[in-house]
Amino acid sequence: MKVTLERAELVKALAHVHRVVERRNTIPILANVLIRAGKGGLEFKATDLDLEIVETVPAEVKQASATTVPAHMIYDIVRKLPEGAQVELQAGGDRSSLLIRAGRSRFTLQALPETDFPDLAAGELPHRFKLSSADLKRLVDKTQFAISTEETRYYLNGIYLHTVDDKGTKLRAVATDGHRLAQAEMPAPKGASGMPGVIVPRKTVVEAQRLIEDAGEEVGVELSPAKIRFSFGSVVLTSKLIDGTFPDYGRVIPASNDKTLIVNKAEFAAAVDRVSTVSSERGRAVKLSLADGKLTLSVTNPDSGSATEELEVEYGSEALDIGFNSRYLLDITAQIEGEKAELKLADPGSPTLLRDRDSADALYVLMPMRV
Repeated sequence: MKVTLERAELVKALAHVHRVVERRNTIPILANVLIRAGKGGLEFKATDLDLEIVETVPAEVKQASATTVPAHMIYDIVRKLPEGAQVELQAGGDRSSLLIRAGRSRFTLQALPETDFPDLAAGELPHRFKLSSADLKRLVDKTQFAISTEETRYYLNGIYLHTVDDKGTKLRAVATDGHRLAQAEMPAPKGASGMPGVIVPRKTVVEAQRLIEDAGEEVGVELSPAKIRFSFGSVVLTSKLIDGTFPDYGRVIPASNDKTLIVNKAEFAAAVDRVSTVSSERGRAVKLSLADGKLTLSVTNPDSGSATEELEVEYGSEALDIGFNSRYLLDITAQIEGEKAELKLADPGSPTLLRDRDSADALYVLMPMRV
């Protein structure tokens, strides 16, 4: 192998692929990135056996072949090279090492044969559709914060992506950790109807979220009941799906909450943030006391003190005291784009529905806390 390319192209590709590689690996080859030089340029591939990322960059290929080298090591080396440098990669005849040359810098890395590198064979991915980068980013951003981190309920460790018929076919994303639920939807793109409901793992969601930033205007999605593939221009992300059944989330979305609170989102979030400063790290509970046209936020922490703040709001129902986890409230308000947030409440022990007053394509459910 003998290849020359711009440092900027190389560092960008390695920045994408090295993130998939786990820092600690019991299988040595999984710590490596596969580098393959061919007619199409230089291809980089990394995998953790559940997730695979492939990126192709333009390069001057003088001699085609492939090898694998430690992913984090080569990324750190290239990242530290001077900007604008031309980088030459050269593998020896036996391909047991890779020479990296840029200006007066030379590095030699130990290599493992590319034949040992695993391939995450995707098989047939019959359902295919395209959607704009902005739409995919919206679906992910508005739901990923509610993904559960509790490994025992593994079927909640991702975003449930599926289609529903609700005044037309919608592509819907849902995530929940049992304390809160986030749902976002958009008109289903052509080709999405009839797709199976799939649970996209948290790590895949995080990588997709990062790759959207560098993607073009459109993202290609292919999926089967077992795997999903996202195509972001020159970057292709393939992942296994979570093998489990997502709960019937519709049962926890309240339909009959009769008390409506309309609040300025920015003022509400700032007040919650201020009063929660004295809350205990463990509980993070904030109490909302509602009366006619007035909301009082209060926190009492026996160890550090107390805080209260009053806001003028739109509320005309009977007085109500209800408690929430302040961090969960802030996570949800951060996703509301409009000026006003709408909260539909029932009683201190029932889930509350939150949404953007100006938008009907996202909603949030939050379980109350005892305060």
